[in-house]
Formats: sequence, structure tokens, C-alpha cells
Amino acid sequence: MRADARRNLERILAAARDMIVERGPDVPFDDVARRAQVGSGTLYRRFPDRGTLLHAVALDALTGTLHAVRDACEQEAEPFDALARYLRRTLELRVSAVLPALLGRVDLEGDPELSPLRAEAVRLLEGLVAAAYGAGTLPDDVTFADIGMMAVRIARPLPGPLPAEEKQALARRHLELFIRGLRAQAAS
Repeated sequence: MRADARRNLERILAAARDMIVERGPDVPFDDVARRAQVGSGTLYRRFPDRGTLLHAVALDALTGTLHAVRDACEQEAEPFDALARYLRRTLELRVSAVLPALLGRVDLEGDPELSPLRAEAVRLLEGLVAAAYGAGTLPDDVTFADIGMMAVRIARPLPGPLPAEEKQALARRHLELFIRGLRAQAAS
């Protein structure tokens, strides 16, 4: 893929992801193109229908999840620190907000391209959580599902008139409070 085509694709996927999080999976294609700063023709040539675009957004989110967990494990020696790094990165990628928004529209478990990525991400994350338990840095009563649910709750945009930047700043703050609370519980 040419460099300019690759940049356009990245902008389209980022715009679609953010708009799906903000407005739902039925956001108009023209609005996505406008936010991505590409022509509508560019968007429609790449994604001829909504299903193709939603699938690509899910694929991008799951790929980002895998990169985030692998990077966190490579960059951090301590499992809890790796988990915190992963949570911070996926908040920025809006993974925990976009994937729930796509439920019922994209088959994350049955799709032959998406299902293996999802399964691998879950396997790696469960291993990371187990390592944090083993190191004594994650409270025993906090489950993998608890962490996932809190990531979803924190990543979902707040209602109301706050600018998107302020909403994201609050999400970052709430994630840090969650991480600090987990660490404090494990220490006591």
C-alpha cells in the first residue's frame, strides 16, 4: 500500500472508531470522511458498505489490543506494571469503548479473522492477570472480568456537553484512580 493510502486508511479507521464510540455504529459515512479529512469517494472505495467498515474497525481494535498487551509485557518487568501500561494504552486506543459498541453488528467470536485475534488477546491478558496474582501485586478477589468491565466503564464517553478532550482527560484520571486502588489493595 502506498504511504498516502496507508495514512488515509489510518485516518479513516481512527475517525470511524471515535465516531462509533461517540455516536454509535450507524454514524453517517460522510461524517466519518469529514472527520478523517478524506473525500467521501476515498472512504466508499475502501469500504463499500457499513459492514466492511465496522469489521475493519473491529480488526484494528483487536490488533491494537494485541500490540498493546505484547508491548506492555516486553516493556515492564513487573506484571502489575505491565497490566497498568496495557490499560493506559487501550484507553488511548478506545478499544474498551469501540468493541462493545460493535456488539451485535460484528461477530467477534465467529468471524474467522476476528475470533483468533480476540482469543489470543484474552489468552495473553489472562496470563498477565495470573502473573500479577502470582507476584502478589493484584488482589485475589479482583477477577479478569472485573478488570475488563472497569476498562469498559472508564472508556465509555461521559454524557453531557464537555468537550471530547476533557472527557478523555477525566477517563485518564479515573483509570489512574482505578490502578492506584488496585495497587493499594494488593499492598495491604
